[in-house]
Amino acid sequence: MLTAADVMTTAVITVRPEMSIHEIAKLLCDHHISGVPVVGDNGQLLGIVSEGDLIGHAGLAGEQRRSWWQTFLSGPKVLAQHYAKSHGRTASDVMTKEVVTVLETTSVADTARALEQHRIKRLPVLRNGRLIGIVTRSNLLQVLATTDVSKPMNVADRIIRERLTEELEEQPWAHLLSKDIVVENGVVHLFGIVQSDEERHAIRLVAENQAGVKGVEDHLSVVPPVSYVF
Repeated sequence: MLTAADVMTTAVITVRPEMSIHEIAKLLCDHHISGVPVVGDNGQLLGIVSEGDLIGHAGLAGEQRRSWWQTFLSGPKVLAQHYAKSHGRTASDVMTKEVVTVLETTSVADTARALEQHRIKRLPVLRNGRLIGIVTRSNLLQVLATTDVSKPMNVADRIIRERLTEELEEQPWAHLLSKDIVVENGVVHLFGIVQSDEERHAIRLVAENQAGVKGVEDHLSVVPPVSYVF
């Protein structure tokens, strides 16, 4: 049976707790993603900063006054936390700390169930408390479109995916974060976003040159980078 490790994106962009919210906003825009994990010195997951965390910031949404009964029921601790989150300047100030996660051995079915149950877009994958990947809704849809999730991943397919991912991670021109790779019976399926036709062609060549690859299906989209001013 397929597990979270078989479908997760391994090249995950992360941020440090001290990164400013302006830098995080630019990072999300540049990489076309909706959230980033916040990690500590040893790779331990501390929280996640999402689009919602940033949009809810007082600097963008404006000051939101709470009703008297919300103030009464919340208590000083909750009110202080709300103020810090809405007025914070760094990842540690605005991040969501109660993060739903899965282990690398969690089945794809249980992973999908967790995404649906908690109504979230992404699930960090942990090994001994450390972040090793991310599973998103798009990861699962891509797998459903190309593989039989009731069967375990072929060992040869797993090796092809691992080697291809490792080689792309070493290339400075490959923006692997915005791509997903699915391998089924020796056929590599490439999903995600690239910044140019040249990058798209180079990624396809890397896939075609992997030992054991029988074919490559290119589902990549080209979206040129955009400059943002804050």
